[in-house]
Amino acid sequence: VMSGGDMTTAQLFQQVALLRWLSSQTDEDRRVLVAMTGIQVGRELLKRITGQDKVDAYKRACILSIAEFVHQNPRASQAQINAEVEKRVLDFAAQVKALETAPLF
Repeated sequence: VMSGGDMTTAQLFQQVALLRWLSSQTDEDRRVLVAMTGIQVGRELLKRITGQDKVDAYKRACILSIAEFVHQNPRASQAQINAEVEKRVLDFAAQVKALETAPLF
């Protein structure tokens, strides 16, 4: 989990592997560094191919926008809330659908 400019756990492990290899230059440490770097690259490619990071961001934005609507409209009827939720979920679905045609990189 990242906060601000912090490294993910996987990035930290990769940097530790790099530091070990830089200080030792052993084949074993080189293999560990290659494996850790491969994991990082594979993980990033999977995120880009699936668009999961964007889907998660769209989902958070959808939920926050619904919560904001409810907060700003405390007297809204259940029908109004339902209509707003449906509208925001349809917007979310359209954003996710657009990812299917978006370039990977």
